[in-house]
Amino acid sequence: MSRIAVAMTPQRAADVCGPDARRLIETRYEAVWAGDRLSADDVAALAAECDVLLTSWGTPHLDASIWADGRGPKVVAHAAGSVKRLLDREVLDQGVAVFSAAGRIAWSVGEYCLAAMLTLARRLPRFDAAVRGGGWKQTGFRGGELAGRPVGILGASSTARALITLLRPFGCDVVVYDPYLGEERAAALGVRTAGLEETLRCPFVSLHVPDLPETRGLVSRALIEQVPDHTIVVNSSRGPAIDQVALLEHVLAGRLLAALDVFDPEPPVLDAAVLGCPDLLLSPHIAGDTVDGHLALAGYVLADVADWLDKGARGPSFVDPAAWPTAA
Repeated sequence: MSRIAVAMTPQRAADVCGPDARRLIETRYEAVWAGDRLSADDVAALAAECDVLLTSWGTPHLDASIWADGRGPKVVAHAAGSVKRLLDREVLDQGVAVFSAAGRIAWSVGEYCLAAMLTLARRLPRFDAAVRGGGWKQTGFRGGELAGRPVGILGASSTARALITLLRPFGCDVVVYDPYLGEERAAALGVRTAGLEETLRCPFVSLHVPDLPETRGLVSRALIEQVPDHTIVVNSSRGPAIDQVALLEHVLAGRLLAALDVFDPEPPVLDAAVLGCPDLLLSPHIAGDTVDGHLALAGYVLADVADWLDKGARGPSFVDPAAWPTAA
């Protein structure tokens, strides 16, 4: 029987290990669960005695020395998002199979983006404020619809693909800007590719780019000034991807609407005008944070780990070393 070490505190395990995952851990593996104290030395000790290392948020960085002289776990299963802060690229080069639950979190993010688009399209924050202020029917504004409208997506990441799936029943014309997305793959996704400026001309725009040097400042002030009036902009990716100051200026001027789940910096310092703006939906970097989504994370990666161990299959949570440079 293979040995698994759960390198996360009991509190985190309760957050990301649902009942099915716990049953899988206890029936398939000889399991060792970490305690409340979880230092880098504790994790190294756990890793030295296991075949599979299950990690999550709060797990200390995995030093490459864990795998020195051919030692260390054959598999790292990360019940969280990006693995770039968890381990170094060289670990993958040593033949360690790494799995990430980023794909499951992507679905939660996709739902957030869809909800934000619908909320702003229907002007729900404005109607909410009107009713709370003693008003009723409004003649100064009216909500719109998402169905059949063009949607521009920046980046063809896993969160973008989740949103694309969720948009299908709405019959939207989905336009994607991503230099790495080929026509064949775009056709398989049911989208068309376009340049950055054309994508930003859609009435709905959603950002899904990783935090890389080439994506910082991707949507500049000059580009924001060219975005058509009444466009709804959703950013659930990374704050530095867009000129936040310029975007907020245009939202406050009543020209654009925006939903921001990420900021530059975090947490943001926002003035009273921004905080009181009814055309702005603000949330504290929680697009991927749901009760259901978190409880599914360990099971999501462990299902692929089982297929890897049994059949050598690369499931959707497998971290491809070739994709490391452009991964989030």
